[in-house]
Amino acid sequence: MNLSGKKVLVMGLGIIGGGLETVKWLLKQGAKITITDLRTKKELKPSLEKLKIFSIKYILGKHRPQDFKSADLIIKNPAVRNSSPFLKIAQENNVLITTDINLFFEQYPGQIIGITGTKGKSTTATLIYQILKKSGQKVNLGGNIGFSPLKFLNNKTKKDSKMVLELSSFHLENLQKGPEIAVITNLFPDHLDRYKTFNEYIEAKKIILKSQTENGIAILNYDNKRSRQLSSFCQGKIFWFSKKPFSKKDGIFLKNKEIYFRQNNQLEKICSVAKIKILGEHNLENILAAVCVACILKIKSKIIQNFLNDFSGIANRLELVRIFKGVRYYNDTAATMPEAAISALKSFNRPVVLICGGADKNLKFQEFAQYIKKYGRVVILLPGTATSRLKSQILSVSRGKKIFEIKNMKEAITMAEKMAKNDDIVLLSPGCASFGLFKNEFDRGGKFKKFVKALR
Repeated sequence: MNLSGKKVLVMGLGIIGGGLETVKWLLKQGAKITITDLRTKKELKPSLEKLKIFSIKYILGKHRPQDFKSADLIIKNPAVRNSSPFLKIAQENNVLITTDINLFFEQYPGQIIGITGTKGKSTTATLIYQILKKSGQKVNLGGNIGFSPLKFLNNKTKKDSKMVLELSSFHLENLQKGPEIAVITNLFPDHLDRYKTFNEYIEAKKIILKSQTENGIAILNYDNKRSRQLSSFCQGKIFWFSKKPFSKKDGIFLKNKEIYFRQNNQLEKICSVAKIKILGEHNLENILAAVCVACILKIKSKIIQNFLNDFSGIANRLELVRIFKGVRYYNDTAATMPEAAISALKSFNRPVVLICGGADKNLKFQEFAQYIKKYGRVVILLPGTATSRLKSQILSVSRGKKIFEIKNMKEAITMAEKMAKNDDIVLLSPGCASFGLFKNEFDRGGKFKKFVKALR
């Protein structure tokens, strides 16, 4: 598509960076851009500051029907629902609607590795990216992990380059062309504030497989029932990953702390996980998924082993922020669902001072409350629409538990320091979304780190 001189409406600029990179790429194509966003000028200030030198029309704090009628093309932010009445206006006026991900897939000449799932997407994507980079390959990382992949699309991009893309269910809803390699880490109930049922959420995830060709490769979690059931939707070859040995199937598994890879009945020992630094059983799954991709791409086992021995995780996922007065402070703000927070609690296998709670995604807290009973020596609750439900569940299984409700993150850290003892763990693992009190989950994690580092 030649975008030079075309009227392009960007629906949703956002503040994380995805919309910003999309706009910059569109400007390079010579498009005439209008940005419309329900957020105000004040809320969008970080992004607007980076675009102030460009000639762009802004409609902020609202959407206008006429903008959706007159555009040649609309670029929809992943957070915008397909049911938006403004998108319906565009459809009625035969205006083409697409996403930055679709634009990237249409034009990228290299190989695309797409990672989705409920938990572990960012860690798995980062592992794949860094292993490939360590091996000397031309590779970039983008998507849901921070910014639009359009940032990396230019005239110098070669066929031997690779793109690792983290894809949320929101990205996948409008996906038209699938990646050459698709990884699904696992599937658990999530985003039920957007999807009516768990099955509807899974339908969005399926698209990454259904949009592949018969030459595509799918990597699925054998230990996760819902992921395993998606194998019938795969168009091409399937590889499995599991923390337990399996026979005959192609894929990767763990046996006696050694990783083995099987393809076409050929079994190969790849490396050991005995010396890995990254915490948590759930991260073993992420490692297996990433190493499976590396093996398919024929990365040498020595490179994989050396990398795993050095890798200590990524920001906002069980991130050790500081050791202060003998207390370890961990930032796990990316745990926006109960199952993710449960995985974090199990990683330490001992009582912690837990900071949790927040905005509601219509998820269930019964199991989370049971693990809080077992591992939460002290519970500090952040305000939010889900917090009262979570508190009620905790009290129903664990009366007498020390529970404190605070107003903001600064108060949470003050209370945590007061309650923590020498050799304790203070863990931010909310099990809820961040909306309301924070701009997003990264803002929540950023404030946690700010106040922890300010302790004196």
